[in-house]
Amino acid sequence: MKLAEKDYALARSEMRTLSNEEQVAAICEAPIAMRGALLELAEAPEELIPLFPEAELCFTCKQVGVSDASWILDYATTDQILACIDLDAWSGLSPAMGKLDGWIAALAEAGEESLLRASQAMDPEMIALYLRNLADVELKPAGDEDWQPPEGGQTFEGQFYLIARRPNDDLAPLLRLLHVLFQKDYWLYFRMMHSVREEAESEITDWALRWRTNRLEDLGFPSWDRSMGIYGHLRPERLADLAPEPIATEQNAWNLPVWITSLPAAVDHQHAIFRAVVDLDAEERTRFFYAFLSLANRIAVADRRDLGDSETLPDTMEKAASITSLGLEFIAQENRTTTADVLRRTDLSRLFRVGVNLQPEGVRPSFSEADEDQAAEPEAPTP
Repeated sequence: MKLAEKDYALARSEMRTLSNEEQVAAICEAPIAMRGALLELAEAPEELIPLFPEAELCFTCKQVGVSDASWILDYATTDQILACIDLDAWSGLSPAMGKLDGWIAALAEAGEESLLRASQAMDPEMIALYLRNLADVELKPAGDEDWQPPEGGQTFEGQFYLIARRPNDDLAPLLRLLHVLFQKDYWLYFRMMHSVREEAESEITDWALRWRTNRLEDLGFPSWDRSMGIYGHLRPERLADLAPEPIATEQNAWNLPVWITSLPAAVDHQHAIFRAVVDLDAEERTRFFYAFLSLANRIAVADRRDLGDSETLPDTMEKAASITSLGLEFIAQENRTTTADVLRRTDLSRLFRVGVNLQPEGVRPSFSEADEDQAAEPEAPTP
C-alpha cells in the first residue's frame, strides 16, 4: 500500500506479478481499511472477486461502503451476494430492513443482470418482507369502473398499485427491483405483490429465518438454539470430568467464509489453550484449528453478534481462547495431567462450557424482552 501511495503504476505492475490466488491472499490479509484500494490495483478484479471467501467479500463491500460497492457486486457470485445479505442484513434473528435496502440499492446500481440474478436467488420471503416494509399494495378490483387509483400509487401494469408506507422513504431501489422482475420474471413479481396482501408477516419472517439459518450452517454458523448450548449449566461435581482416552473428534474441515490460515501456538502465549497446542501433532492441530473456529462461530451466533462486522470474529476468538483456557487449566489441575492431554481427551465446546461455569459473570449473553421473544427459533429445513 505504501508503494501505491508513492508510485501507483509500479504498485499495479507488482500486483500483476502475483497469481490470482496470491492477489486474493494479499488483499484478504491486509487491514480492512486497505482492501478497496488494493482491489483497485488489480488488473482483472473480475477474476479475483469470485475467489474471495464469502464473509471477506462482505467485509470488503462494507469497507468500501455498500453504496459504492456496486462494481464489486457486479463481479460477485450469487452465493457471495446471498452470503453478504445473510451475514449483514439481519439484526439478531430479525431482518434489518435498512441494511437490506442498502444491498438492494447497490445491486440495482450494478445493473439489471446483477439485480435479477440476486433477486431470483434470494428467498422470496426476504423480498416480500422488503416490499412490505416500504409499501402497501392495492389490487384494482375487477369490473369496478368507478374505482380510482390510490393517491400516490404507482403501477407497472395497471393492476397492482404500490403506495409508500412513509412519505419520505426512497422507493427507487424497490421500484427498480420490481420493474426488473416484472420484465424478466413476472411470476416472482406476481407472487411478491400477492404476498403483501395475502400472507402473514410473522409466517414470512419465520420462513426467511429458516432458509437463512440453513445457509449459515453451511458457512459454519450453527443455529442460535444449538449455539446457546455452550452456555449450559454444569453440576459442580462434573466440571472436572475427563474421558479416559483421547476422543475421536468429528470436527471436519469446511470452506471457511473468512480468510484465516492458522492460529497462534506458542509456549509463552497469554492463553493456556494456545500454549497447549504446541504439544499437539500436525493432524491434531488441524482438527483443533477447525474446532476452535467452529466454537468462535457458535459464540458469535449465541451472543447475537453482527456476523457482517469484521471485528466479530476476532472478538469471539478472543472470548473463546480466554474462557476455554479457564476450563482447560481447571481440568488439567483437577486431573493432575497436562493441558495437551486434556485437549486430546475433551472437546473445545466443553472446555468453554466449563470455563463459563467457573466464571459466569459477564460471560453469558443477556437479552432484552424483545430479544427473548425471538428465542423460539424455528429449525432449519432440509433443502
